[in-house]
Amino acid sequence: MKPRRVVLDTNVLVSALMSPSGNPAKIYKMFFTGDLDLVYNDSILLEYDDVLHRPYFRIPDEDADKVINAIKLHGEHVESTPSSFPMTDEDDRTFYDTAKSNDAYLVTGNMRHYPYESFILTPTEFLEL
Repeated sequence: MKPRRVVLDTNVLVSALMSPSGNPAKIYKMFFTGDLDLVYNDSILLEYDDVLHRPYFRIPDEDADKVINAIKLHGEHVESTPSSFPMTDEDDRTFYDTAKSNDAYLVTGNMRHYPYESFILTPTEFLEL
């Protein structure tokens, strides 16, 4: 079976690192087993890097750097087509546009930030596919 293409919202990545037994961690581990293709662009990578290095989350810099480097090495760097759909938080647009433009699922813990569309799923919904 072909791996599913996925854009991970930053909150899912942070949750994966902070709760290694939760659903976000299960999805993140699927990236390393080849069960999903992690899709990203430069804006997403910058957001991941910024958020993972925030002292508030207490993620060691070495761990954050390993995650970023793994995504660069094993993820799929893509471009996206900007949308004009109204967004609750404009910082989330790059995740939405990247998923929509590249036939990928967007997995997020903040469904209220996005429009209702079939490609946008919670971690639990994604794992139920």
